[in-house]
Amino acid sequence: MPLTKPNQELRRDPQGLASDLKWSAVELMRIAVRLSEAGNEHDAQAVIRICQVMQAGEDRLAGYGEEVKAGRIKRS
Repeated sequence: MPLTKPNQELRRDPQGLASDLKWSAVELMRIAVRLSEAGNEHDAQAVIRICQVMQAGEDRLAGYGEEVKAGRIKRS
């Protein structure tokens, strides 16, 4: 069964946020590489840990979008 308009929006919102998190994490990884190349390994590792947290959040948000698609989460 196709999703209702409110549920389509409910699915798109987490997907959009997940995409934003992914883009941000990619940019932060580039910064981490530059920090490491500049000899600032401690800060580079801190940025990498932030990226890992963002990746976990991205995965959760993508999962919520899939739950909406499957009909397990609905907006009334």
